[in-house]
Amino acid sequence: MKIICIGRNYVDHAKELNNPIPKEPVFFMKPDTALIQSRNPFIYPSFSNDIHHEVEIVVKINKIGKHIEERFAHKYYEEITVGVDFTARDVQQQCKEKGLPWEKAKAFDGSAPTGKFVNISEFNDINNLIFSLQINGETKQQGNTKDMLFNINQIIAYVSQFVTLKIGDYIFTGTPAGVGAVKIGDKIECFIEDKKLLSFNVK
Repeated sequence: MKIICIGRNYVDHAKELNNPIPKEPVFFMKPDTALIQSRNPFIYPSFSNDIHHEVEIVVKINKIGKHIEERFAHKYYEEITVGVDFTARDVQQQCKEKGLPWEKAKAFDGSAPTGKFVNISEFNDINNLIFSLQINGETKQQGNTKDMLFNINQIIAYVSQFVTLKIGDYIFTGTPAGVGAVKIGDKIECFIEDKKLLSFNVK
């Protein structure tokens, strides 16, 4: 399986990092080694001193697809959850300054903790979902999928022009504003509406 991540999909987040607003989805990938097993901690990597949380809605692909039309995209998933796209912000900045790719800032081991998947039928409208991240019981990020620049179906249609989607692939759909640093000892909890779907410690 592969993990496809959408960048700059919320205007406020793009602005907080002084990034331009994209005219089409921006995506990059993480390997499956970016996942961590349920109840395992996130291990703070030794190569960074500035790891940031980015909470996101995650979609699981349930059938193979290529060149998917947007009107059919809803047929390619039935479950969502919440995940964290961890970013080594200091490493990312160094790579950007040198004009280099920044996979090592995004795709490192454990950088994509992902919660328990739930069927989309449990929600009234996946295009109007509140999701959030708490650190030590304090809400640090909260967003609503209605604020996405590109919704889930648009993302699937766009990405599938370039990359074949396969059963079990994850799509991280972008983070809202409020990203910030985590530290060793933090407890991270992530929610969709009132459902806590992900919880882990930073060690």
